[in-house]
Amino acid sequence: MLLTVTACSTVATGHGSPGVTPKPSPTPSSSTTIQFSDCSQLLGVSTAGLTPDLLKHLTFDCGKVPVPLNYTDPTGPTIEIEVLRVHDDQQQKKIGSLLVNPGGPGAAGLTLPISLLPVMSEKVLENFDLIGFDPRGVELSSPIECISDQQKDTLDAEDFDVLTPSGFAAAKAAADSVAQACSAAYGPALADYNTVFTAMDMDRIRQALGDPVLNYLGFSYGTSLGTVYAHLYPTKIRVAALDGAVDPTTSVLTSDADQIQGFESAFDQFAADCMKRPACAVLGNPRQAVYALTAKANAIPIKSSLPGETRTATGVIVLTAVSEALYVQADWVPLGEALVSAQKGDSAGLFALADQYNQRSPDGKYSNVEDANTTINCNDEPAGPSDALIRATAASWAKKYPMFGAWQASSLFTCQDWQPVRHPLPPPSAAGSAPILVVGTVHDPATPYAGAGDLATALTTGHLLTWNGQGHTAYMFSTCIQKYVDNYLVTTKLPPAGTVCPA
Repeated sequence: MLLTVTACSTVATGHGSPGVTPKPSPTPSSSTTIQFSDCSQLLGVSTAGLTPDLLKHLTFDCGKVPVPLNYTDPTGPTIEIEVLRVHDDQQQKKIGSLLVNPGGPGAAGLTLPISLLPVMSEKVLENFDLIGFDPRGVELSSPIECISDQQKDTLDAEDFDVLTPSGFAAAKAAADSVAQACSAAYGPALADYNTVFTAMDMDRIRQALGDPVLNYLGFSYGTSLGTVYAHLYPTKIRVAALDGAVDPTTSVLTSDADQIQGFESAFDQFAADCMKRPACAVLGNPRQAVYALTAKANAIPIKSSLPGETRTATGVIVLTAVSEALYVQADWVPLGEALVSAQKGDSAGLFALADQYNQRSPDGKYSNVEDANTTINCNDEPAGPSDALIRATAASWAKKYPMFGAWQASSLFTCQDWQPVRHPLPPPSAAGSAPILVVGTVHDPATPYAGAGDLATALTTGHLLTWNGQGHTAYMFSTCIQKYVDNYLVTTKLPPAGTVCPA
């Protein structure tokens, strides 16, 4: 699996072979309205850690928006997109709705407004209803489910050495089995779960809410959604803040390589921090410690002390745990503890991090993030790559990226045997749109900082805001970034050119 689940995407952005790239439906859906009803108990709002003072002014209502399954056939079958509205009853004069997306692709977005509430300024809540939604194919919006939990346990633990003939064949066969299972389960409709159609769904949500223009805050892959929306509907944007930008100007393989390099660099930063903390420094050289643990786990998988746990950790579980902790600097301490415990023969901490990455609950149930992530990424990408290119790329990655390169090479097979109807993303241009705020983090492992500048330039209306911090995305972790983004959302005023927020 690519280092993309829950956080970002390495989807193709207008490159490669042509596919079905439909234009926005000429048939408006403004007659659709959302029938909202209270869903606070269903979402567990009372246990979400929100303060009583905040909760007493908020309502949490859910509803559904019908959309075409295939926008090239707008009168054909429909699916429903699940939507959450968070309303502040202290609003004096509402600007409109603020649509938010957490990334992925495949990440559930319905409850993102609840996660944002503790950091958003009161000014935002006083002017907007917060709108979360599960994108098509995700969680409550016609979820794609074609891989069993047992298959996921197996796939997530398998370490394919694609530099060997047997490992190459095994990785190819595993990817083919997933592709065939998804095609068998959904047939031609599988192609309808893609980023272009999801961006069109966003416009249907806007219309159903009664907003003349879109207000949007997207993270990671959510920046791809915002970019596609801006291309399709440039005059329908009031504000769009894109945090953790996916680079729209590079090829799929270059994007993947840039991301792997980002994680290699992030690990070096973790390692430097680890050596300063006595409890972590007992690892010795952190990079060499991970290499040794990976080799050890592949030879004799590491048992877990967690009661009832029957899984044992392979080398892939070690690397998955490491990569999960590199998304957020707050996870560096748990990572160090997990690695120290694993050296002593206990993989419980590794599994805690790896299961967080793979969205596996303690009872062994998975969300559908892996199914949706694979489906949407592959539907967005051009066909390929060829076996020859995979062999060459794997050899290159193994040398350039010693910790993650060989592991990630197996993901190159993911879309090779996927269904043939692809939907490459349109060019990343938004001529005629209002100014769009692009936020980049200097030490972002998942969406490297250069991509934010590339996106801002490609949009032509883009404006770059920088956080000189560590981790994936900035809004949730920097009060300086929050201040500038919130002010932009409410007033449309951009930060001064060249603004850099300190770490």
